[in-house]
Amino acid sequence: MYRFLLSRQWVILTLVALALIPTMIKLGYWQLHRHEHKVALNTVISNSLAATPVSAESLTAPGRPIAHDDLYRRVTAKGHFDTAREEVVRRRTDSDGAVGYHVLTPFVLDDGRVLMVNRGWIAADASQSAFPRIPAPAKGEITVTGRLKGDETTADSGIKNVQGLPDRMVMLINSEQESKRLGEQVLGGYIEQTAPVPKGDSPELIPDPEHGDIGPHMAYAVQWWLFSAGVPVGWVVLVRRERRDRAEAAATAAATPESAPAPV
Repeated sequence: MYRFLLSRQWVILTLVALALIPTMIKLGYWQLHRHEHKVALNTVISNSLAATPVSAESLTAPGRPIAHDDLYRRVTAKGHFDTAREEVVRRRTDSDGAVGYHVLTPFVLDDGRVLMVNRGWIAADASQSAFPRIPAPAKGEITVTGRLKGDETTADSGIKNVQGLPDRMVMLINSEQESKRLGEQVLGGYIEQTAPVPKGDSPELIPDPEHGDIGPHMAYAVQWWLFSAGVPVGWVVLVRRERRDRAEAAATAAATPESAPAPV
């Protein structure tokens, strides 16, 4: 009755179905983990932005990675900008999606250590190879406020740290690389400046990160699990249809009289 299941076609179909079920279940859990990560990150961002600013030195130090719970924490630092050793970070977009640079400026603290400050976004020129003209920050000793962020790496961002870039241009913001370039003690991570606001609104300060939307990952997880449940159901439906079609074909063949022999 079900001997057709041993045919090459049905063996292959069954093996494919058996392979799809665990694959779809795994994809569902992958989306679930992405959902959980997004929810946790949104919580961290919300708590960090709502917290009272603290000194940057209390949360980071040279060679020390930024703790996950301290990401986006508002911090302050007292010192002065060193614009002579300023850099720009390539291929960064503004809120409208325009491609330009982020301005990365060393901020020298009172004790001589350096905190890297992302002063914001500026538009790129046509060549994207010459160092752009950047409005200068406030001179002298000031207090800067910003959101604390961890070092950027290729593994985390997916951005390749391209070699051979024009002078004073980088792809990633990384305190270890900046420490080697500057020959100074650089605090781990960096900050996105929020105050003081630059005159003329340039560079354009980076807005607070979005942290209200959790994305569609949970819906995708449920979708994958429903697909995995539908595979055996679909397999059973196909088996029954094949069995019915074969039975009907056999019944039709049995009901059809054999052709009479031709007369001699």
